[in-house]
Amino acid sequence: MRKSLLSHVKRVVIKVGSGVISDANGLALPMIEAISADICRLLDRGHEVVLVSSGAVAAGKGDLGIQGRPRNIPLKQAAAAIGQSRLMRAYKENFLPRERKVAQILLTRDDLANRRRYLNARNTLMTLLEYGVTPIINENDTVVVDEIRFGDNDNLSALVTNLVEASLLVILSDVDGLYDRDPGTDPGARLIPEVERITEEIETMAGESGSTLGTGGMTTKIKAAKRATLYGVGTVIANGRTPNVLTRLFDGEDLGTYFFPARHPMAAKKHWIAFTKKPRGKIFVDEGAKQALVTGGKSLLPSGIKGVEGGFDRGDAVRLCDLEGNEIAKGVINYALAELLRIMGKRTSEIEEVLGYKYGDEVIHRDNLVLKK
Repeated sequence: MRKSLLSHVKRVVIKVGSGVISDANGLALPMIEAISADICRLLDRGHEVVLVSSGAVAAGKGDLGIQGRPRNIPLKQAAAAIGQSRLMRAYKENFLPRERKVAQILLTRDDLANRRRYLNARNTLMTLLEYGVTPIINENDTVVVDEIRFGDNDNLSALVTNLVEASLLVILSDVDGLYDRDPGTDPGARLIPEVERITEEIETMAGESGSTLGTGGMTTKIKAAKRATLYGVGTVIANGRTPNVLTRLFDGEDLGTYFFPARHPMAAKKHWIAFTKKPRGKIFVDEGAKQALVTGGKSLLPSGIKGVEGGFDRGDAVRLCDLEGNEIAKGVINYALAELLRIMGKRTSEIEEVLGYKYGDEVIHRDNLVLKK
């Protein structure tokens, strides 16, 4: 069954967590060698691989005398600055003897939230793959702040899956997959081999991370899997410390947990709006506008807008909420805050009369709007 699910996969995004390739002393070089050899075997079989690898902070924190996780962002940035080159060197030294090349790509959320930079990043990655070079991606921790960070590399790997149009996401962690209960406290916990759809029940099964090395627990992995599956991509969460885990997966072994892709996936642009573009404010709409959006498949017009919150410019993403504050959608807005304050509640025929110009009848066009699942 598993082999047939993966038989179509040409391009795969592989995320390796800190808990797999590092320990309390820094990088676990034998594990990096094992993962590198496994990836190179996939490349030899004709697969294209994009690697999202954590480990820079773990590799550099020892030089700063840090035990456990860095306690603030400047310390994390300093550790990443020291460790990122070590991480890349470790991969390079293990790919090179196998006649394979790697390239470093460091990203922040802004790089993917801006449509032009998103496309530039995509073009770079596609070119590297075309030339047989394996991109190794990490969050740019040396410059990142809370406002522009992805949160964790699980999230980043799901966004990269959309970015490079991969057909599979593999998240390698220090656990075997998704269990129905916490295996650390319940010896009777059962591994779930397949998940048809990620429901609220599945999300509640995910526990928090107990690791001092990484930022993501099972909760972030389930969220990443959900984002990838909504794009129409199957996802596997497996134990990266299992010998030859990648080649065994592609040989058809039932390792880890496989999450089936959504039957009705989002288009790439709507996936980008929903998960990559960070919202800058909120728009509150009346019941008529809510129904038009949710059940009528309509665009948002100024007449249904009753209030705004936050600041935003034309082209930013905003959250759409009902009058009780419940989020109903997210979309890319055609008017800046100052303009919207002048036209909200008015008919579309009045936009040009009020502003002296108009970008369109719609405040948010249906094609640039994603309903909340």
